[in-house]
Amino acid sequence: MDKKPFPELGLAPDILQAVTALGFELPSPIQAQSIPPALEGRDVVGQSQTGSGKTMAFAIPAVQLVNPSDRGVRVLIMCPTRELAMQVCESVHKLCIHKPGVKALPIYGGATFDRQIRGLRDGAQIVVGTPGRILDFVEKRILDLSGLKMLVFDEADEMLDMGFRDDIDLLMKSVPPTRQTLFFSATIDGPIRRLVESYTKNPAIITVEHKAMTVPTVEQRYYEVQFRSKVEVLCRILDMENPRLAIVFANTKKAVDDATDALVGRGYAADRLHGDLNQVMRDRVMKNFRAGNVEVLLATDVAARGLDVDDIDLVVNLDLPYDEEDYVHRIGRTGRAGRSGKAVNLVSGREIFLLQRIQRYAKVKVDRHKIPTREDVEGKRVDVYSEKLKQMLEEAKYTKREDTLQQLLDAGHETTDIISALMQLWINESGRESEEIPEDRARPERRRDDQQQRGPRDERAPREFNNDQQSQGGDFQRPERPPQQQPQDGITRMFINVGNMDEVRPGDIAGLIYSTAQIPPGTLGKIEILDKCSFVGVPSEFAQQVENTVTGTQMRGRELRMNVAERQEFGAPRGDFQRRPFQGGGGGGGFRPRPFGGGGGQGGYGGGGGFKKKFGNGGGGGNYGGGQTGGGYGGGKRAPRAGEGFEGWQD
Repeated sequence: MDKKPFPELGLAPDILQAVTALGFELPSPIQAQSIPPALEGRDVVGQSQTGSGKTMAFAIPAVQLVNPSDRGVRVLIMCPTRELAMQVCESVHKLCIHKPGVKALPIYGGATFDRQIRGLRDGAQIVVGTPGRILDFVEKRILDLSGLKMLVFDEADEMLDMGFRDDIDLLMKSVPPTRQTLFFSATIDGPIRRLVESYTKNPAIITVEHKAMTVPTVEQRYYEVQFRSKVEVLCRILDMENPRLAIVFANTKKAVDDATDALVGRGYAADRLHGDLNQVMRDRVMKNFRAGNVEVLLATDVAARGLDVDDIDLVVNLDLPYDEEDYVHRIGRTGRAGRSGKAVNLVSGREIFLLQRIQRYAKVKVDRHKIPTREDVEGKRVDVYSEKLKQMLEEAKYTKREDTLQQLLDAGHETTDIISALMQLWINESGRESEEIPEDRARPERRRDDQQQRGPRDERAPREFNNDQQSQGGDFQRPERPPQQQPQDGITRMFINVGNMDEVRPGDIAGLIYSTAQIPPGTLGKIEILDKCSFVGVPSEFAQQVENTVTGTQMRGRELRMNVAERQEFGAPRGDFQRRPFQGGGGGGGFRPRPFGGGGGQGGYGGGGGFKKKFGNGGGGGNYGGGQTGGGYGGGKRAPRAGEGFEGWQD
């Protein structure tokens, strides 16, 4: 089924202008099917996977519904997490750019009340929030929903999974019965279905079916890159593959324009094809592409429809499409008429989940490959020019320069040196200067032969300790640690409470921080993963933002906590203490009517506190590692300082 463009969905001119400015040409399937009934005022229930464009499916009708002259909340969008609420609100802001007077306000827990209350008093018509804070504002009569016209539940299945059903039921008692209700969810199972039946009236049920698809016999692979590295990696792939003709797909016109300008600036014969080109310009571009004058064509999906060129060697997805069917159409541009073809995907951040969905529904495996290095590209160029030189020599298509060559030989230069210099000049003049990207700075891998070099444990020499150290209860000096890496300027080392035991990788932590805190891609520093926690290098200007947004989110079923680490050196010891001599501990307090515990030992640990039915006091403290530490436990609590005990609690 052909997709209708946005102008045919009933969008108002100001909304259409904002959508066009964002670079979208065609709606995704969930948008194409959900927007028309929502604009008609019907309740809508939309089922589609994450990353399919659900946000615009309800944000466009919501913004179009609002009258800029109104003062009061007309649209309420409910999200399960504050991170999603901020992302949705940002999308709504972009749609309001040509509709002055329309204001959107995020309301979520973990932020101060003042700014959110001030936003409501300023007349925000669209509120995007989480159930807890929204219900709190309603109960305190800070948020008035009596004039609400549209209620949206985004990721409704996650909302129920997080236990918000009771909050939703309470909230529904405060909204007008005449409001329009939109539910969007990845699944429509029993609990969601019951919620829909309770709070919608004759809804339009939209389900985006995923077709069982197959793809042509095309070699497919992907490279996991940072967003800012995509253009450089694209250039390296073009240099390595050296295609006769290549098509590069992006999702928006702006992305096509930016990438085209970058390629042309680096010396590639590239041109663009998107909806802003009139028919004359489109025909000229296609004529040059078929003739080989343009070797790299950058295009959007809508502009590439009907494109019929048989000699395309390479297809590159600069952005992955939202729809699996579009992916099949894209890579189907290569490998035609019995020829071989290659399809390359540049994947950054959360696009990896899109790729997994594409593989699942397209029934194809896309292998991950290592990004070509600058040395790989340089070697490939030398091979290409060597082949060209060989062909030129075999065909004798050159003018002899014996006099010039003889002058160089008479000057004392060797023949091999002359040829090498000529080759270098040739490559430099026709090649491009590559750029260093973060992916080039690979982490040193742990040597797998360390164990073999050390030998089996039973064959190693016994460790040597000083006799005095052994006699003092193990007060031996540890071997000197490797030097610690000093803190980098502008980088703050931050603690996060997940580690190896949670089966997290550096990429998992980085992806979470980038998507949650919305900091620029590629700005994070070193990520050090320990057993129960990890440490992340964060640009200092974003440290507070990262702490505020990441804390409270979920990862691997654990609620995250993130804060600035006490130590700022990476590779630092995992504790601040050194092993101290243990010279005897204090006596333990007994379980008896007497209120006092045992006494502390000099130089060792404090004695244990007594336990009494009503109150008990801890024992006297001893000297621990040169510092005074309180006595033992008094009624279950630690003594605050030497010689004193906490009073126990009343039983």
